[in-house]
Order: sequence, then structure tokens, then C-alpha cells
Amino acid sequence: MISPQHNPTSEPETEALAFPSAADLVAQIQFDFDQGKIWFQEQRMLLVHAAVMGELRKGLIHSLGVERASSFLLRFGYQSGWRDAQMARALRPEMTVAEAFFAGPQLHGIKGMVKVSPVAFEFDPDTEHFYSEFLWHGSYEAEQHIAEFGIATDPICWTLIGYASGYATYFCGRPILFREVNCEGCGDSHCTIIGKPASEWPDRDRIERWLTPEPIADELMSLQQQLDSLKASFRSHELVDDFLLNSVGRSEPFKQVCQLIKKASQSKATVLIRGETGVGKEIVARGLHAASERTDKAFVAVNCACIPPDLIESELFGVEKGAYTGATTSREGRFERAHKGTIFLDEVIELSPRAQASLLRVLQESEIERVGGTHTRKIDVRVVAATNEDLETAVAEGRFRADLFFRLNVLPVRIPPLRERFDDIPLLVDHFLEKYCTLYGKNITGISDKALEALLRYKWPGNIRELENMIERGVILANNGQAIELHSLFPSLSEPSHPLNVIGKDGMLSPLGGPMMRPDSPTVDVDHLLDQGISLDILEQEMIQRAMQRSDGNVTHAARLLGLTRPALAYRLKKLNIE
Repeated sequence: MISPQHNPTSEPETEALAFPSAADLVAQIQFDFDQGKIWFQEQRMLLVHAAVMGELRKGLIHSLGVERASSFLLRFGYQSGWRDAQMARALRPEMTVAEAFFAGPQLHGIKGMVKVSPVAFEFDPDTEHFYSEFLWHGSYEAEQHIAEFGIATDPICWTLIGYASGYATYFCGRPILFREVNCEGCGDSHCTIIGKPASEWPDRDRIERWLTPEPIADELMSLQQQLDSLKASFRSHELVDDFLLNSVGRSEPFKQVCQLIKKASQSKATVLIRGETGVGKEIVARGLHAASERTDKAFVAVNCACIPPDLIESELFGVEKGAYTGATTSREGRFERAHKGTIFLDEVIELSPRAQASLLRVLQESEIERVGGTHTRKIDVRVVAATNEDLETAVAEGRFRADLFFRLNVLPVRIPPLRERFDDIPLLVDHFLEKYCTLYGKNITGISDKALEALLRYKWPGNIRELENMIERGVILANNGQAIELHSLFPSLSEPSHPLNVIGKDGMLSPLGGPMMRPDSPTVDVDHLLDQGISLDILEQEMIQRAMQRSDGNVTHAARLLGLTRPALAYRLKKLNIE
């Protein structure tokens, strides 16, 4: 616990407290000139003119009044501080509590908002005691407010106070509120802020009310947002069925499939579903069944590729006792189990020639004959078939009966691959996050901006199944209260052969192509290195050894210097046998 003497009404001595080096924070800033983006870790950032922020303040004050404008800007700053705290806690795992916490005040300065000096910091996680005091110099809010409105009578650094409160609340895991006891906007030489648990402020209700959406204007804005969201995801009354309740999407290709499935469900015709592996063909088939008049009857799913060819007929159509060695009893097949309901034949192209002939008879005559049987049985089954191969090609090659193909292809439905449904990816991510956070009992705040951008650029050879598996892996690897980062979604990013992979223009993982430059990144004479015969392996080993020396053997610090994750550096150290 750190607790120097302090006096909030005068500028105290600050030698007792000092910020650690901000090099680790500055190193997280990356400028992607080609894409027009700035990154802090994996979150997208912006450079905005202070004067423009001043115009925003002025517009809010004029349109909403001081009370509502201050409340709005407090919440704006609170969310910014909350997000920075999510990132900062992971940056300094081996520092003291104070040094780790000070990342927030330091980020305030790095972003050009205000110069911060520590005065007092007391935090005991065991007793939940918290008290802190900081000095602010050169507040951009005070500067802009005075330029537009002159000297204020009350503290006006609303966004900065909101940031400090949001940052400390997330970092400490309980509501922490800051207040200004001095403010440059009121003519003071500096701003002084004090932070304490919300319960320790005598006017707690008033302060918390500032951070609560105003019940009229903000609630109306919230209702408008909800209405817009409902409009965007609106699915007409005709589309309210089990398929949609268990599916997620708003893209045009998705909506077209929904419309087609609804129309197909109202008929008894055979449906042929086409699509790549992992697009969700069985989900569509189940939705088709649920939206039909057969919804209260059986839905039987069969993967034809998983059944040996010599057993497929008995599995589908049943077998009579004594039909072959081992058939000690008569039993019904999948078609009989699906009587009055729906049967889903996945990978139908894998059916043997005899099974294809039997299936054709079912479709033409609505009757089956068990293997080894002597009489036919009438059945009423809706057949939904699926394949990820081109059946026309299989017909031309003689692998599939042409007459069966035409009987199956009465109502063809093509499920678009995920790379044609990019608008649905954010919705699917949220859906799977909720599913696996519940399953594993974790609180994951989402995915980083850079991770989402990678998902939107990836080609998705495994489609929705691949995305679901990826999100599940991310939930498992991410820490509670943190966002899923890029390396958790794409493990090969941390492999030695792909130290700086991104999603390339081809939509797949590829070496980093664009100039992701840090402000202080040195210029490397690559031609000179090549002329000297220095191989990539030697360069890698030398850089790792130098980074470990500069960090006194601290793997976490060395990883930051190299721009790697700790696991990635640990892997290289083991591979190169570096202690």
C-alpha cells in the first residue's frame, strides 16, 4: 500500500510516487498506413483534433444543456477508461499494483488529453480499500471550455473524470468514483482529482446519477436504437420458425435462404440442400421440418458417409430376421422411424448403387421393402437430401443415378458459404460468445477490433463450424473480464514459422504485408544484412538474446520488446535452447 501525505487544496510534493517507464505502452501503438488505421494492442484508435472535441462539447452544451451534456461526456469518458483498463491489466502482469494501475494515467498523457502526476495511491485488494489522488496539468477539456465559455464556476473536465472513474472501476472490480477538487477550467493552476469507492462519497447518488443515462433524452435514444436494431434484424411473420430461432444472420443471402426454406416447408416435395462443409445444412433441414406440418413428428438424420456400403440398405430400410448372418431379429430402418415425419440424408452421394435404386423406389412409390423381406410397406416420409459435392458431375461420371438426381432436385436450396455472408459474422460471433461463455462459466467482454477485422477478411474454408470452433477456443484461452485477441483465434500466429501473420488479401493467413509501423521503429538495412550473409535464423537468435539481456531475463518484458506474446517467445526460447 502506498500512502504519502497529501493536501488536495495545494500542490503537494510528488517525489514519493513516480510513474514507471511508459515504453511498454508506447510500444503497443501501431500505425497501419496502408489500411488507414491506428492500433493500440488490438483495439482500433483515432487521432482527433482537440478543437474538434471542443466543438463537440459546445454542440452538446447548446443542444442538451450543461447538466445533460456533462452526464453524456462523463459516460463517454467512463467507457473509454473501462476499455483501456481491460488492455492495461494484461500489459503489466509482473509489476506492482501501483505500477500496473498507473498505466491508465500514463495513457491519458500518451493520448494527449492531460499531463498526470501521482500524489497518493492506496489500494488493498484484501480489504478493498482504495484512495488515490492525481494532479492534472494542461487539461484539453479545460482549455477548450475556457476558449468557448470562459472561466467556469464548477469543475468541467467531465470526460477526463469519467475516464478515471471507468478505469479505476474496472481495475479494482468495484465502483470507484473520481471528483475534481481543483480545476484549471475554474481558474486554478492545475486540476486535482481524488478517487474513492462510490460508497465513501457523501453525494454518491448525485455522482452516480451523472453516470446513468438521463431518463428522457437518453432513453428515447436507446429506444430508437432498439427500434433500428429490430428493423435491421426484422424477419417477417412468415419467417418465424425454428430454423430462424436457431440461426443467426441478417445478410441478403441468409434472408433469401430463409424465404426459400419457408416456401419449401409448405409443400411435400423433396428438397436437395447444397453447400460446403460446415455451412449448416442439417440446421436448415431441421428448420424446414420445424416449419412444416410435420413438426410434431420425428426428424431422423442420417449421415450416409458414416455407414458401411454393405449395411446402408439395412440401416435405411430395415431388415428381417435371418436375412443374413447376424440378423437374429427383425428391426425397422430409418425410413420407418421417420414415418409421418422427415428424414435427412446427408452426404447422399455416398449411397451405394443398390441403395440409390431403393431410394428411388421410395421417392416414386412411397413404399419400402426390408432387406430379406417379402412384402412392401407404405410410408409417408418427407425426404431432405444434402451434399457438398456437385451431383451433376457425379451423374456424368456414372457415380450417381441421373433419375435419382432429378427426383431429389425438385426444390434445390443452396446454402451460401460464410465468405458470402460477411454481414453475419459479428452476429454469429456474439451468438457463439454467449453460448460458450455460458457453457464454460466465463465473462468474456467480446473480441478485439483487430481480431474482428481478421474474421471479416478470412476466407473461412470451414465456414460456420470453423467460426464456432474458433470462438470456443478463444473463450477457453481468454482471461475472465478480457476480450479475445487475435492470437487466441488463429493459433498459428504464435508459431515460429509465422511470427507476424495476418489475414492477407487472399483471405487466408499470410505474412504481414502492410507497414505496421511503430512511431519509434528503427530503419533496418535489409540489403546490408543480406550482403553480410546473415540468415533469418541467426537474426532471430541474436534479437531474442539481446531482448532477454535488456530485460534481465524477464520473458514477459522481452516479449514486449520483440512484439510477441509471452507463449510465442517461450516457444522460441525452448526451440533455440536459450536460458
